[in-house]
This record gives sequence, structure tokens and C-alpha cells, in this order.
Amino acid sequence: MSKSQTRTAIVVGAGIVGLAMARALAEAGYKVTVFDRHERSVGASVRNFGTIWPIGVPNGPLYARALRSREVWREFCDATGTWSAPSGSLIAAYHDDEWAVMNEYVAMNEGIRPSRTLDPAQVRQHAPGVVANGLRGALLSTDELVVDPREAIRNLPAWLSERYGVEFHWRQAVTRVEHPWVWSGRRRYGADLIYVAGGTDFETLYPELFERLAITKCKLQMLRLEAQPTPFQLGPVVCGGLTMAHYSGFHATPSIGRMRERLSEQYADLIALGIHVMAAQNGLGEITIGDSHEYGHTHEPFNESSINRKIVDYLRSVLDLPSWNVKQSWHGIYAKLTDGKRSELVIEAEPGVTIVNGIGGGGLGMTLSFGLAEEVVNGTLQAETVAPIVATAH
Repeated sequence: MSKSQTRTAIVVGAGIVGLAMARALAEAGYKVTVFDRHERSVGASVRNFGTIWPIGVPNGPLYARALRSREVWREFCDATGTWSAPSGSLIAAYHDDEWAVMNEYVAMNEGIRPSRTLDPAQVRQHAPGVVANGLRGALLSTDELVVDPREAIRNLPAWLSERYGVEFHWRQAVTRVEHPWVWSGRRRYGADLIYVAGGTDFETLYPELFERLAITKCKLQMLRLEAQPTPFQLGPVVCGGLTMAHYSGFHATPSIGRMRERLSEQYADLIALGIHVMAAQNGLGEITIGDSHEYGHTHEPFNESSINRKIVDYLRSVLDLPSWNVKQSWHGIYAKLTDGKRSELVIEAEPGVTIVNGIGGGGLGMTLSFGLAEEVVNGTLQAETVAPIVATAH
């Protein structure tokens, strides 16, 4: 195909999903243009742990997608010098039911995942900050990778521009889409394919479609601690038992029901707030901790200090850190599917226009987006079609 015949694509949204779509399209030979209403990505993509988190998804296609995404993250970090750490993850067990779930998980994943259980002495070797009192052992996985999302998402557009020639239009909100055109106010741009990959853009560009789908929004609260004094290193991403209750990757273990029942009694207040707790350290020594989950279409813009205290208090039962000084706290909001039938939302809004959304939080956007984008572009994952919306007069 000659340069004049190169196929073109527009991506609306420069968060991790949009950037992943831009890369996959460029790899497939498209000339890609990305639009974002802000000067840089400031949404959910920079408000997370920065964990590429295969342990959070079940075996099968999602696990393969997570591993493929991790490969792309490594390629990007190596090419740009962006900080990353193949730290793995460690979930500490302080109750017999947690220990049972861990052993079942390792047995079920033998030959599939690089996971094993550790005794208390081994735990302290891998993660010296883990509380020793009452420790039964831990689950160690070496699949997980950590980046600093603020640095990584800031560096990705430059890499896409330099390597693939992706063109970015910052501070340019797309206000209308009608294939093959997108409008930003009175300015019009055309492309063979259009992908809407930003949560806010989906809701504003296709409000009737958004209302029809089983989708809501999740608000999560998180904190970042100041850099720990040297030479302390957290080591792997550290979690407690609530994390196993939260992620579907553990839900096939026989003892999960017993563990969740005990947790629902012991931590009823945390579960009501959707709190599961983990900690990840960046290259500056700062530790990001969180998080809570509140579902609904409209959220208060205020952070609740009581939620932050509950997160910290639970984490103190798992980690003994040299410093608990809080540097920052914030909340993020992302789209969440509610019907339990999909792990992502990939739908044809109209011929030539595809919406990619609803991958979820808890690190799953960072974990799955690169692999998902490749599947969408190469046709492995076909976009769903929806019944057309009939215009009505009011």
C-alpha cells in the first residue's frame, strides 16, 4: 500500500486504553491521530498503583492478555528508560482460611503460573516490612510488574510519536462523531476507523447508548506515602487477605467461600466500602496504598478521611513501615460493567466507530489494555453490535 493509500484511524482519549489502541493500530499500519480534552492524561490512568497485575485475573484468555500486556510494558520501559520493577506480589496470611486459599491456588496453578507459598521466615526475606506477629505464611507470585503510572503515562505519547508517528491533539475535546468524521467544535477530522476510548467521551458522545448498557462508575480513594528512609525496600507488591476476596483470580479455590464469610464478619465496615488493601513502591521509594470502591453514576467530589484511615489501619496489620507520612491522597473514577457477562466493553456504536471501555480498575486497565487493543485491531475480539437507537421527539 502506498503512503497515499495508508489507512487512517482516530482515537478519542489518551488514557491507557486510548494509548494502547493507538499503538495497536500503528503496529497494524494505520496512520493514527489521538484527541484528548486535557493537556495530558489526568484521569484514572494516572490514579492507580501502577501494577501490571496478572494475578488478578483468571486463567485463560485474560491471563494470556495480561502476559502480553506485560511484554509491551517491558518493551516500552526498556526503550524509553521509564522506571519499572519486576517485583512480583506477596499476599500475607494471618488466618488458616487465608493460608488454605493460598495453598489451593498454588496447587491449581501448578505448571500454569509462577506462584508458590512461603513460610514466615521466607516471607521476611522477600518483604522485610511484613508484620511477623501471627504470620502463617504468604503467597508469592513473580508475574507482577510495577511502573509509576504518572511517569509511564506521561512518557507513552512521546514514545508513540517517535516510534510510530502517532499524532496527538491535546486540549481538543471531540464534541461529535459521525463516521468518517469527528468534530471538535467547528473543526472536522476524518479517518477510516474511529475508536472512542475515554470514559467521559463515551458518555458525552453517545449518551443514549451509555444509558442502555449495564455500566456504572466506580470511585476509589488512594494515598501515597512519602519516600521511605533508605535502605528500606518494600520488595514485592504487598497485600492482605481482602485482596484475594476482591480479585476473580482466586474465586475458584474451594476455601474462598469460608474465607470471605469470615472476612465479611471481621471487616464488615471495610467490605461495605469496597476496601481491599495493597501497597506498591515506586522508584523514588514512595509507597502507593489503597483502595476503596464506591459504585454509582454520580459521586461526591470529596475524599473521606475516615476511608483513608481504614485503609491505613488495615495495612498496618500487614506492614510495619519505617514511615507512614502521607504525601498525597486522591480519588479516581472509572467505568465498571455490572452484568458480569463481559470483562470489557467493545461495541460498534455505528459502522466504523468502536467504543472500547469498561476494562475496570484495581490495576486491570494497566494490566490488560495493550493485549486487549491488539485483539480488537487484529479481529481476535470482535466488537459487539447493538440495536440502533431510534430518534424520538420530546
